[in-house]
Amino acid sequence: MDRIRDRISRQREIVKQVLSEYHRLSLNAVESTIESFLVFDETREHYLLLLMGWREDERVKTVMIHVRLQEAKVWIEEDWTEAGVATDLLKEGIEREEIVLGFHQPELRRYTEFAVV
Repeated sequence: MDRIRDRISRQREIVKQVLSEYHRLSLNAVESTIESFLVFDETREHYLLLLMGWREDERVKTVMIHVRLQEAKVWIEEDWTEAGVATDLLKEGIEREEIVLGFHQPELRRYTEFAVV
């Protein structure tokens, strides 16, 4: 049980670190009328990077990245980054078998290099 708790704690810190870096980068890249927000819900294990604001007369409210932790797996639910947030999670030490591409249909996940669940 301690091993699983340690794994989840490590996953949580890596996810927060990676999303914080995307947030930092988006502060310089996003239009001045669009803000970047980090939302970390450690109680329910949801981690989001949101973009909100206005582009001319159009309201912008986008979930750029949504990651959740469930059953010692890192579920990527939304990812609008170029290289893919999974790439950054791998670089930081999260194993392929710990990552689930939740935005793919369950029957298609077996064709990815990541966990199927």
